[in-house]
Amino acid sequence: MVKTELIAEVATKAEITKVESEKVVNAVLDTIVGAVSANEKVQIVGFGSFEKRHRAARVGHDPRDKTKEINIPAKDVPVFKAGKNFKSEVAGK
Repeated sequence: MVKTELIAEVATKAEITKVESEKVVNAVLDTIVGAVSANEKVQIVGFGSFEKRHRAARVGHDPRDKTKEINIPAKDVPVFKAGKNFKSEVAGK
């Protein structure tokens, strides 16, 4: 499912127009991205949580030349952890 399909599905389920649905979906996504960027954890009960984690610098190996080492710099990355209901639904339970 791509974003336009998500917007159409939300519009159908919420019985609103696609234009209104697009505003809602964009607002939710922008809010999550903004909060996680500001180092806040976003928890949606039953769905999951979004947060920012720091990944330390490390030494990796060049995939083309397995013996050559390369330095991978430290960076912050977004992380999503699925909630209990989400996991159950996907597992078919």
